[in-house]
Amino acid sequence: MSDDITTIIFEHPLNEKMRSWLRIENSLTQINSYHIIDTLPSAMSFFRAISEFIEVLDRGEIRAELLKELEKRQKKLQQWLSFPNVDKDIVSQIIEELSQNASILSKAPRIGQHLKQDKIISLVKQRLSIPGGCCSFDVPALHLWLSLPQTVRDEKLQNWIIGLQPLQNALTSLLTLIRQSDTFKPALSHRGFYQDSAEDAELLRLKVFIDHQIYPQVSGHKNRYAVRFLPLDSENGTVPLELPFEIACC
Repeated sequence: MSDDITTIIFEHPLNEKMRSWLRIENSLTQINSYHIIDTLPSAMSFFRAISEFIEVLDRGEIRAELLKELEKRQKKLQQWLSFPNVDKDIVSQIIEELSQNASILSKAPRIGQHLKQDKIISLVKQRLSIPGGCCSFDVPALHLWLSLPQTVRDEKLQNWIIGLQPLQNALTSLLTLIRQSDTFKPALSHRGFYQDSAEDAELLRLKVFIDHQIYPQVSGHKNRYAVRFLPLDSENGTVPLELPFEIACC
């Protein structure tokens, strides 16, 4: 993180669907951060991220939910084309992007299946719940794999990541559209507390100054939410009587 950043954005899902999407996005971000696997520590970090990703996928019909939402957003944008003073070129471009991503996702193999069927991933995943359970004597196949030429591992890594592109592209375009559906507005908490109505929002975004060293705890749903601001240093930190921040209900 750059030292010149003065604010931080916290996001909180207001329904279970958004909760799953944000967790998948977080897992994909971690997976894509590994450009090379050349040591046991880098391998273990990558396989843990993959394991968590598979766990999240198994909790719902992610593909069906995404396709349904992409179709819903396209229909809404189609209505915008009839509104006056709307940039039809930009709206049409967004519709085309959503349509293409939906088409590719619908035709893609079952999401994450290539990961579940991979022998190396399966062997490591079985041992991750055991402390220190991936020693060379526990998973000799991993020890051998890490000793193969780097080009072999690079090709394998690329195949794993490429197989996730249809999901990532669809999810990224959808979350970008949702995040841009509302702009940040100034708000003020009193004694560390703030509440308001959400009006069928799916995602709450809060922008807070880093210098305060304060973070939000959010509770709520699509119609109403409450925010409690807490100091990072729970023993010595304090929260101002009035804390300015910015908020967006997307």
